[in-house]
Amino acid sequence: MTQKPAITVSSLDMQRLEELLDELPREALQAQQALVDELNRANVVEPDKVPAGLVTMNSTVRFRMEPEGKVFERTLVYPSGADGSPEKISVLAPIGSALLGLSVGDSIDWPSPRDGDMTVRIIEILYQPEASGEFHR
Repeated sequence: MTQKPAITVSSLDMQRLEELLDELPREALQAQQALVDELNRANVVEPDKVPAGLVTMNSTVRFRMEPEGKVFERTLVYPSGADGSPEKISVLAPIGSALLGLSVGDSIDWPSPRDGDMTVRIIEILYQPEASGEFHR
């Protein structure tokens, strides 16, 4: 596995994600260790300081799974926003945890739910709340 890219998370997203993790049962929290590790290494900034090319909560992002080359567009949501539609992905899903805090052009190796690793590369941010002036969503 290659070195992980730096990630940035807004203070609002960090607060909400920490509260979410605190509410999880112990066995569910163990399954979220990768997300916990990402949050522990994240650079935290105020929502109005979030760069426009960054994946934040409720962002819609275009990304590629490598080496297959499949491209997806998904909105990163909290579990309560994951309504089963294919356009949304929960931050608690492995790919959701991988996307959080990455910037356009970044890639990260991440454990696949089907054994082994997958590589996720950010192509484009189609919508980001902070870039739209939504700092308290």
